[in-house]
Amino acid sequence: MLFEATTYTIRRKVFTLFGAAFHVYDPSGNVIGYSKQKAFKLKEDIRVFSDVSMSRELLSINARSVIDFSAAYDIVDAPTGEPVGAARRKGWSSLFRDSWELLDAHDHPVASVVEDSKMMAFFRRFLSNLIPQSFSVLASGGGDYAQFDQHFNPFIYRLTVSRSSGSGADPRLILGAAVLIAAIEGRQQ
Repeated sequence: MLFEATTYTIRRKVFTLFGAAFHVYDPSGNVIGYSKQKAFKLKEDIRVFSDVSMSRELLSINARSVIDFSAAYDIVDAPTGEPVGAARRKGWSSLFRDSWELLDAHDHPVASVVEDSKMMAFFRRFLSNLIPQSFSVLASGGGDYAQFDQHFNPFIYRLTVSRSSGSGADPRLILGAAVLIAAIEGRQQ
């Protein structure tokens, strides 16, 4: 059900003892997924499950290295163990405007995830972190795969994902990138 959804919201769980946790909601407010970031790890380790009981793992997202500046994160289909692709942060350009590259299972670029505008990014970094972020997921060959929109709320991080219908993008890669952005960028709020 989660991979078929074209619109969903990722919301950070407010009270977690260690690590971070996220609920994934459909437009009706039903929980269709759950994600947990393991605490006390040198390398990021994020898991996506079908529900809060964590009985069925769908994806695992793991950093390739300890250094986070230009890190790449492997997104793996948990039931099969097969790589879906990766999300790689563009280190230098992300200093001024968050920018990621989505890679296929063979590390070939298939899309980029770019923060909305340079001016808004400047205001967020240097003046106020209360301005919500938006990201466009753009195919390498042109066209839109998805849109990620953060909602204004200084206490709870929420990110709405809207996948373009018929985009051809692997929904697991889009979900993995969205959860990763919620975990990494949401931590900076």
